Amino acid sequence: QVQLVESGGGLVQAGGSLRLSCAASGSISSINEMGWYRQAPGKQRELVATITRGGSTNYADSVKGRFTISRDNAKNTVYLQMNSLKPEDTAVYYCNALHILLLTKYNYWGQGTQVTVSS
Repeated sequence: QVQLVESGGGLVQAGGSLRLSCAASGSISSINEMGWYRQAPGKQRELVATITRGGSTNYADSVKGRFTISRDNAKNTVYLQMNSLKPEDTAVYYCNALHILLLTKYNYWGQGTQVTVSS
């Protein structure tokens, strides 16, 4: 089992910045990949960014060049630095941990943190 606790959300004006943090505990060594997803009202949850155990990253086209995902292995924490925020970035942001065992994927989710960008 993996437990995830997010922090860092809030209200910011368009063009501003926020940094989200996700602290992982439990079976940390089983995690293959961590990431951030978001869900806006009335929309499906979508991928924002992921980072593998080896440090490879992947971003949604809508956030490339503005968001940066990183990890601190010593602290078992993943960060999402969000710059040049836009009103359309408003959503609940969820931290995700992915464990793959024998071709079966196990997803763990945090409780979510609200990010609101005002115009």
